[in-house]
Amino acid sequence: MDAATTPSIVADLYTRGSAERPTARSAPRFPITRAADLIGRSSAAIRDAEKDGRLPVVERTTSGRRVAYSLAEMNQMREVFGTRPWRKADDPLAVIAVQNFKGGVGKSTVASHLAQYLAIKGYRVCLIDCDSQGSSTALFGYVPDLDIAEGDTLYRFFRHPEMESLVYAVRETHWDGLYLIPANLHLYSAEYELAARVARAEPNLLNRLAEGIASIGDHFDVVILDPPPALGTISLSVMRAANALLVPIPPTVIDFASTTSFFAMLHETIETLDARHLPIDLRWLRLLVTRADEQKSMQRELLGLMRNLFGDLMLRTVLKDSAEIDNASARLMTVYELEGPVTSRETYQRCMIYLNAVNAEIETQIRLTWPSHAGRLRAEAVL
Repeated sequence: MDAATTPSIVADLYTRGSAERPTARSAPRFPITRAADLIGRSSAAIRDAEKDGRLPVVERTTSGRRVAYSLAEMNQMREVFGTRPWRKADDPLAVIAVQNFKGGVGKSTVASHLAQYLAIKGYRVCLIDCDSQGSSTALFGYVPDLDIAEGDTLYRFFRHPEMESLVYAVRETHWDGLYLIPANLHLYSAEYELAARVARAEPNLLNRLAEGIASIGDHFDVVILDPPPALGTISLSVMRAANALLVPIPPTVIDFASTTSFFAMLHETIETLDARHLPIDLRWLRLLVTRADEQKSMQRELLGLMRNLFGDLMLRTVLKDSAEIDNASARLMTVYELEGPVTSRETYQRCMIYLNAVNAEIETQIRLTWPSHAGRLRAEAVL
């Protein structure tokens, strides 16, 4: 976990297993004022560090304007200023399952935006696509069943119990500090194979994903799991591996009813696994309202009902329904990757406000589990 050795460890780890990142994609860049805010220093401090050689001098346009900073350059600043938000050795790895057994609730959208938000904030993140549909994989610029081979996914690790590490599947993305384990349709075969083997008295196979995450976990602060929308063996493996659960739920009658059924099934599953000495241990659980449109009276009523029913388990901020999310998804991108508004500047800015607010709440939940962040959380009046 030492900051001086981590880059070399990561370089060695991922040159052995990574495929090339998609060449047509690029992460956003940040003007100096935004970069200063994100790294926790002033614009003047950045300029001073460039002048005295601690940071390389930033490029300028032909008109003399300062070029915006890349995420890699911002992480270099964090290194120089000592503002990396990384967890310490005694802080637990955050393993977050973005789970709901109903499809179409926005799991992959939430997982991908959360992963990129945390990367922007300087955390080391691994997004594991556990869904054979490969939606998260596609959002990072891959065509799952053309660009991803069977041996590039979790399937290989599930299929070969003699393998000790998931390193082969971890690949760089176009976001500095954010890595991906992709998925494609081949992963669907794992559902049948795992189910058959678990039925043959091999229940410990449900620990397989947890073992894989442990094999790479020292190099990350947060692992985000995007599981399939079904209660199968991969979803059970996800629940065994996770120590936090984020449940997306749109405020519609059907999704509300489905999510209450999800919790009933989850309760039964926890009891069953516990009886087999395979407990699920969650440090926190939160519900996130997605695709919300509070101009609709029925949605307002359902939101009120959910807040009464679930209380503090619900995140305070809802993720509003936005044309910007739809437009970004149609381009197989996230809103964080858009160079500018697709619809209107107002719609874009409103979407970014809600995305950042939701992800900031989740970031706080993560940091609350890290003892090394207690002092800073008290300073921020969170504790």
